[in-house]
Amino acid sequence: MTRQDELHKDTEQWENRELGASEAHVRRADVNLNALDEALGLKPISIRLQQGMIDDLKAIAAFHGIGYQPLIKQVLARFIEGEQKKLANELIREALKQREKKDAA
Repeated sequence: MTRQDELHKDTEQWENRELGASEAHVRRADVNLNALDEALGLKPISIRLQQGMIDDLKAIAAFHGIGYQPLIKQVLARFIEGEQKKLANELIREALKQREKKDAA
């Protein structure tokens, strides 16, 4: 039996909960949320949004099978990435303009 076969030999038992579902082997993890946030680089914030906007976000999130707060994180990440690309392109254009002016002189 290969190492890969050995690792996956009981996958079906885990999937159908023959293994790993016993309450005898379950305990509550002691979690320090502040330490977890720090380890993940997360900072809780508060934001005020119109109720209609929240309702729309919840509907969109439900369609995608996620919560509305993770959706907001995704939306913000996409916006930041897009703005960073736009700013980088503007800097490149400006640098090229300066080079053209310098070469023309």
